[in-house]
Amino acid sequence: MAKRFPPVHALVAFEAAAHASSFAVAANQLCITPSALSHRIRLLEEFVGDRLFIRDGRAPTLTPFGRSYLDVVCSALQTLTDFPMPGRTTPAQPRIKLTVPPTFARYLLLPRLAGFTSAHPDIVVDVYLSVPLYDLAPSESDLEVRFGAGKYPDLETVKLLEEPAFPVATPAYLERIGGIASPAELAKATLLRSALEPWKPWFEVAGLDWPEPTTNLRIDDLGLLLEAVRLGQGVGLTRQHFAQEMIEKGEVVELFGIRLASPPHAYYVVYEQGMQLRPEVKLFVDWLMATYAGG
Repeated sequence: MAKRFPPVHALVAFEAAAHASSFAVAANQLCITPSALSHRIRLLEEFVGDRLFIRDGRAPTLTPFGRSYLDVVCSALQTLTDFPMPGRTTPAQPRIKLTVPPTFARYLLLPRLAGFTSAHPDIVVDVYLSVPLYDLAPSESDLEVRFGAGKYPDLETVKLLEEPAFPVATPAYLERIGGIASPAELAKATLLRSALEPWKPWFEVAGLDWPEPTTNLRIDDLGLLLEAVRLGQGVGLTRQHFAQEMIEKGEVVELFGIRLASPPHAYYVVYEQGMQLRPEVKLFVDWLMATYAGG
């Protein structure tokens, strides 16, 4: 039977938290978020099958089992640390862990990311994908770009990018349904839906007293929604950065020239509140803000 070993990153988190008597201080020392450190502690507790800390609202204290297990962990980590390694003098390369929604990654980040990596070739950027609108607890990433309303309790939140929303469709689809000359004629169209881009705010600026659609295809990914439009499946709301190339190629056309200037959702940079950003992470935040300042 294969042996099961405790995850080393969880052991390191446990040792740091035990010596600091503070999850926040230990997280700062390890350059991770407090929630990421708590996740690692829980992972280790699940592995050993017992509680390591007493969490009663004050500073976390070790349980009796935690105190005895700490001695074993410290000894094991010290053995690993003292083992001679030929490449030990090589400095660790700065690394940024970034979590972003898929559509932002495809249409906004990747086309511009080379500007950052070319200017800072010594910094490694790891990109992970997240699910928009599902306000999950912060991952072990240094930064997240979220698409939503910007209301994230206990997180530092900075608006990164907001664009007007407008409807698009393919010329072939418009011809198939006999054309659409005014917003009211959308009644004969298939309106593709997304919780990320609700129709009702656009209806209001277009002078339509219509409720939010509840039928037809719903896609909670703006890139896939636009792809459904391109495939002639209906009319969908989009934004300039996403649809620009398709509009230029004539694959889709904007309808009516009526745009919702401030949609309910925008892109935000978020990170753990009170966390001191490492220099390379702060550099990346500054680059993001400068890159998307003009929209």
